[in-house]
Amino acid sequence: MSSESNKRIAKNTLLLYSRMLLTMGVSLYTVRVVLDTIGVVDYGIYNVVGGVVTMFSFLSATLASASQRFFSFELGRKNYTQLKKTFSMTMTIYIMIAGIILVLAETLGLWFLNNKMIIPPDRMEASNWIYQFSIFSFMMTMFTVPYNAFIIAHERMKVYAYVSIIEVILKLVIVYLLVLFSFDKLKLYAVLMFGVTTLITLIYRTYCKRKFQETKYTYYWETGLFKELVVFSGWNLFGSLAMVFKNQGVNIVLNMFYGPLVNAAQGIAYQINGAINQFVINFSTAVNPQITKYYATGEKTKMMKLVFQSSKFSYFLMFILSMPLLLETNFILSVWLKEVPEYVALFTRLVIISAIIDSLSGPLVASALATGKIKIYQIVVGGVRILNFPVSYFFLKFGFPPQTALIIAIAFAVVSLSLRLALLKKMLEFPIMGYISEVIFKVFLVSLIAYIVPFFLTFQMDDNFFRFVIIFVVGMLTCAISIYFIGLSNNEKKDINRLINNYIINKITFIKSVK
Repeated sequence: MSSESNKRIAKNTLLLYSRMLLTMGVSLYTVRVVLDTIGVVDYGIYNVVGGVVTMFSFLSATLASASQRFFSFELGRKNYTQLKKTFSMTMTIYIMIAGIILVLAETLGLWFLNNKMIIPPDRMEASNWIYQFSIFSFMMTMFTVPYNAFIIAHERMKVYAYVSIIEVILKLVIVYLLVLFSFDKLKLYAVLMFGVTTLITLIYRTYCKRKFQETKYTYYWETGLFKELVVFSGWNLFGSLAMVFKNQGVNIVLNMFYGPLVNAAQGIAYQINGAINQFVINFSTAVNPQITKYYATGEKTKMMKLVFQSSKFSYFLMFILSMPLLLETNFILSVWLKEVPEYVALFTRLVIISAIIDSLSGPLVASALATGKIKIYQIVVGGVRILNFPVSYFFLKFGFPPQTALIIAIAFAVVSLSLRLALLKKMLEFPIMGYISEVIFKVFLVSLIAYIVPFFLTFQMDDNFFRFVIIFVVGMLTCAISIYFIGLSNNEKKDINRLINNYIINKITFIKSVK
């Protein structure tokens, strides 16, 4: 991997982390206020009803990954004429997809909401408000996906940091308005969230139109390119469907058997997971375009090295952040929320464990998508992940507790990781044994050693703020030490040492210049 690529990835990751820290803090604060303002039942209703609309998002999500792959591929080849054609063709397909989603949402989805979901009768009208404005928000967001994919393919991550400042301010305004107005707060929340989505969508769209000539849409049709995009997207559909059924599908199943209170618990758990998972998502967003570009230019050795490193670092990022959450879940929730719904602590731990396992897979998925030949890959992996939904339904139908659905998700996450490695062996001659020894074995050993001391301390100290601070500090230290001495290769240690030395030298130089 070239030093220029390393610097670009590091810079983009830092920009995305700055964005993430800002949005994470506000998101966690707004969840607390919104939950307290609209109540646990209404929060659960918003979570599950909005999830019905999200069930349709697999169509746009499929095209999103396809768009990013094709944009990055053409940028890697520096074929800007084809890049413009691909963008226009993608937008044409999105217009077609938008019509399909709208029809499905206003027929099948609306019927399911009013006839199958468990919602208190006096909140049914508000639920329909949520549903309609969720559709509006989704339609607005869908047309933004190609523009966002273009930004990611160009590795221009700073735009996200800037727009996030606006988004954060708007979400804080929403919290203020919820407290200020006496109008039905659930309805008001849905309307205000739609307003924020619309404005952010327009900002991204305007930015791309001004910065990238290739994003000026003109109607274009090429049957060959259409087939290539649709075939790739069609097989990728299995992966998107699997994630929808794993998250929103299981959420709906929980509603059918346990009602909105359990949905509220799952919604809070996913908010926490989403906050810490942003570290991994930001890192992957910075790395994935480079994986595709290496494949496009035939630099497979560099590609494999990047996949190994990014897979391992994604895990470490998720692991470091999750340790205090897993060990101090009850204390963190009691400080964060005024009222902690039942199952939240257990759901949070299980969701985070599943996310830690999945964090290894991001670069593996990116390398598979880079090839463009994903038929077998998506049938196998997507087919297995989609089983989360029927298997969860089966167990809950026979009276198993709600956490069973999340335990099933963990089991399928492990199976899916194994299948990805086996399939990549055939697709890219992926060195499975090298990955197991360099990535899986090391992250397992790091996790085992790093947890020993903090885990022991939780049994020796009373549950209070002082214990939380001690666990947090000790956990960070044990993680850092075990990652450095066990998780990193010799070359990676040299890179880290060089970065630290350069940082210290720059600081000393700056201080001397000031004096």
